[in-house]
Amino acid sequence: MSTHLPEPLPLFWRFKPLSSASAGVQTLKGGRKEVLDQARHPERREPKDARLVVRPHGRRCGHTGGASSRYRVWHPLDHVYGRYVRRAADGSTGPGAQIALCEYLGRNPAYKIEAVSSIEKLDETGFIHKVIMGSGIQIARMEHVFTETVDSTRDENCLIVPGTPLFRPLARLLVPRLFSDGKGQA
Repeated sequence: MSTHLPEPLPLFWRFKPLSSASAGVQTLKGGRKEVLDQARHPERREPKDARLVVRPHGRRCGHTGGASSRYRVWHPLDHVYGRYVRRAADGSTGPGAQIALCEYLGRNPAYKIEAVSSIEKLDETGFIHKVIMGSGIQIARMEHVFTETVDSTRDENCLIVPGTPLFRPLARLLVPRLFSDGKGQA
């Protein structure tokens, strides 16, 4: 797909410096890769209802400069779009639904991610989705844990590539192509 990298949304807050982040990339047993963004900015102020940024992706919210999708506001530099492409069997936007996501990690055109992801969990405590290709090959799994703090919500997340231990034998071949170290750092 030819989705371009849009201009960043105007910010009404200041980002913390990268040096305050607690993030990293590690190689798991068998060659799978885990990208951690755990407690990245423990003191940053997120909306008390950060989970609403995720549900539903297509909704719009007001912010400086006009109305934007919640997915873009969630990460105004990298996120391009997040929209539902299929609802769950019960008609909801929770487990079983699918979302199309597009982002440019670190605003780098070489680190573009554009995929359809299946929702496994979406509630007040967290969000889990996975990218499945072909006949059920889980190439990535993203897990978010939402924790209420005194005045905000913390979003701790972890990306695992490939998304299932079943592909350990292929991980050493797949990981460099799917998710390079540079992409993980971005």
